[in-house]
Amino acid sequence: MSALTNIVRKELKELMTPATFLPIIIMAIIFGSMGNTIGGIEGELKEKPVIGYINADNDLFSKIATNVLNQSAEIIYESLNISDKENGLKKIQEENGVALIIIPKNFSENILLGRHSEIEVYWVMKGAGLMDSISSSVVEGLISVINRNITMEIIQNNVSVNATTALEPTYRNDTTYFKGKEFHGLSPGQISSILSQQSTFIPIVIMMIIIISGGTVISSMALEKENKTLETLLTLPVNRFSIVSGKIIASALVGLILAVIYMFGLGFYMQSFQLQEVASSSGFDFSLSSSDLILVGLSIFFTLIAALSFCMLLGTLAKNYKSAQTLTFPVTLLALIPMFITMFKDFDTLPVVLKWVVFAIPFSHPMMAPRALIFDDYFLVITGIIYVSIFALIMIGVAVWVFKTDRLLTGSTNQRWKNLFRKHI
Repeated sequence: MSALTNIVRKELKELMTPATFLPIIIMAIIFGSMGNTIGGIEGELKEKPVIGYINADNDLFSKIATNVLNQSAEIIYESLNISDKENGLKKIQEENGVALIIIPKNFSENILLGRHSEIEVYWVMKGAGLMDSISSSVVEGLISVINRNITMEIIQNNVSVNATTALEPTYRNDTTYFKGKEFHGLSPGQISSILSQQSTFIPIVIMMIIIISGGTVISSMALEKENKTLETLLTLPVNRFSIVSGKIIASALVGLILAVIYMFGLGFYMQSFQLQEVASSSGFDFSLSSSDLILVGLSIFFTLIAALSFCMLLGTLAKNYKSAQTLTFPVTLLALIPMFITMFKDFDTLPVVLKWVVFAIPFSHPMMAPRALIFDDYFLVITGIIYVSIFALIMIGVAVWVFKTDRLLTGSTNQRWKNLFRKHI
């Protein structure tokens, strides 16, 4: 029984370490933050959207529409003249509004004549994240309520119109302004749906590449230490810089191959049928050019070098292969954070502090690059590549310094001083 107790104590002592509990605690914090985010979404859904409208008809059915808008939205602009559209759009943009809704002349008359009547919606889109499109979704819901109320009015008063018009009296004509571009025939929801393919698929692929390649480097360093091959290598008359450079160059070549494969895959993915169909219907090309793909490839390449250099530095802290498994967590965490943020929010709509945090995480840049390049935001992509390159050089420099110390052999850079101190005592 005492032997069993001793074994249990030994295993508990090995497992009850900060490295065991810290990942779980941080993941719990992340999930808690995500829960707060989802709660924030529910709260935002209940808020009244900020809109303006122009009612050029001012008749029976158009009054039903404006009544719905007045009751369920915060109105910051009203007019009866369609020529005031530019002033209305300017007001919406200044007040961070969502949309300007225009009810044209003869709106009610067209419905009474059995024709579908048009509602023009000019959207001011702020971002393409899940949380950025909440307000526009609420406005789309209000337009559905307008349709339903007009249908009820037709049925209750036995208005003589055909069944198709009675069930669907209006249709929406969308124009969206986003990142300095004008999208005819597309709503914010449709644009977000297209871009969400990148904000989910692309970050996940990049995250997996970073985690897999980074974990391989850390495990390799740990195995070399455990098998004493690293110790043998360090005792050879080889410059430490050459050792680090050789490992980094090998990792960089692997990273280059991965970046090229990813670049070609992304090129085919962006030229998918759905994207081409939307591009032709809206007059805007959502695909990336060859030069854009090269920039994405460079961003991935330098990010992988930074990630592998960082992982090599973490690998020097591993005592054995078992301890190396927990050291992959910082890499996983740094890859997960920007992935979730880019899914929920657009970089342009993030708070300033969070922008700096996301920019500081090197793994976030290839995740943001494709969307930024679609809208010609070359400044963000190029500065990101420069930053990641500097980060990689710093990590390489630190790794070289560590290889020149006694940490790889003794487990501590201060071990030599401790031995000297014990000798004099």
